[in-house]
Amino acid sequence: MKVKVILFAAAAIVVAALATSCGTGKTQAWYDYKSKVVGTELDGSYTIQAWGRARNAADAYVQASKQAVYDVIFTEIQFVSGQAPSSSGVLKPLIYEVNARQKYEDFFNAFFADGGEYKKYSSMKEKRDFSTRYQKTDSQTTARVNVCVFRSKLRQRLIDEGIIK
Repeated sequence: MKVKVILFAAAAIVVAALATSCGTGKTQAWYDYKSKVVGTELDGSYTIQAWGRARNAADAYVQASKQAVYDVIFTEIQFVSGQAPSSSGVLKPLIYEVNARQKYEDFFNAFFADGGEYKKYSSMKEKRDFSTRYQKTDSQTTARVNVCVFRSKLRQRLIDEGIIK
């Protein structure tokens, strides 16, 4: 009787170990990542490390590019440690107005559409080896991409459109 109990307990441990080891690392693609400023240039552009999620890698890279421009416009972005030119350590958003995305919804929907105007203010030409990473699950791909965002040109465009003063 003791032998059967020991064999049953051992089998239960093996089944539990196999069940918990399946699919490890798959949940990381669902984590909500934040963009970071990796570098600055003298022409008013910033290199942003952005994340994109989509059904394949190509769409995830496009989504990361949109996310980098979106973050420069609407959110405060942290600098990678030791890279901040200011004492605050953050890149301030271009628009401080509350609910500006909803107020100027027609403009921003067209601006961020596939093939939209956001492409004029971002570039992945400065991509270096090992600067792009992606992780794939059954349903989506998460990509980390370094995107150069031309913040000064973007700011001027928003001034021309009357969105900021």
